[in-house]
Amino acid sequence: MLRSSGMRIPYPPALRDLVYRLYARRVEGRLDHTQVPKHIGVILDGNRRWARADGRTAEQGHQAGAAKIEELLGWCAETDVEVVTLWMLSTDNLDRPEAELTPLLGIIENTVRDLAADGRWRVHHVGNRDLLPDATQRVLKEAEQATLANKGILVNVAVGYGGRQEIADAVRSLLLEHAERGTSFEELAEIVDIDLISEHLYTRGQPDPDLVIRTSGEQRLSGFMLWQSAHSEYYFCEVFWPAFRKVDFLRALRDYAARHRRYGF
Repeated sequence: MLRSSGMRIPYPPALRDLVYRLYARRVEGRLDHTQVPKHIGVILDGNRRWARADGRTAEQGHQAGAAKIEELLGWCAETDVEVVTLWMLSTDNLDRPEAELTPLLGIIENTVRDLAADGRWRVHHVGNRDLLPDATQRVLKEAEQATLANKGILVNVAVGYGGRQEIADAVRSLLLEHAERGTSFEELAEIVDIDLISEHLYTRGQPDPDLVIRTSGEQRLSGFMLWQSAHSEYYFCEVFWPAFRKVDFLRALRDYAARHRRYGF
């Protein structure tokens, strides 16, 4: 911000962008890559509010948010992150008016196709697929199959996802599996523990998130990865998701690296 005769004059966009790039480079240069989180969960929040503030439609806000995902994954690849979970659509979002939900699902489907076509990422769906339209289910399944052999970042696309729903589905899966084995309720009660339930989560076999980032200034989890985030660190960012910048991402990593993680209380 420039000052002239007591007046505050905004920086020209080109100069502002240059300052941001220089600052991001400085932050990145000081980043300790040995302290980078291996699994980052991201609550992509604020698309609609960003659109309203910019005089755009909700659909345009969701489209801008989808475009930001490729940038985020590029930043993650540069900093040695191994797993990224993107909360793209919650179970609560499925109750939105059809006029908003239908184009949003179309944007999600196109985004998942693009992720699969990129060739760098392994795409994995987390969520209750049965709650989604057939077309969305098909896109998610095809993306998973097409990227199984990829060696890059594992990208969990959380679509039709709710933390309570996941735990309920995990318990249901566990019960059905042991019912097929003929395990009695008494026998099952003897062996049920944290590890057994974890084996039936959407993210089974994956490390729990080290860091959860939420954009838009909201400071709540809203049910995101309730089971897996028991020991996660949280970073709440004021900017809306479509406006999330590399410098915001690097600040989150820097903040995480400066913390002393404690397991317990």
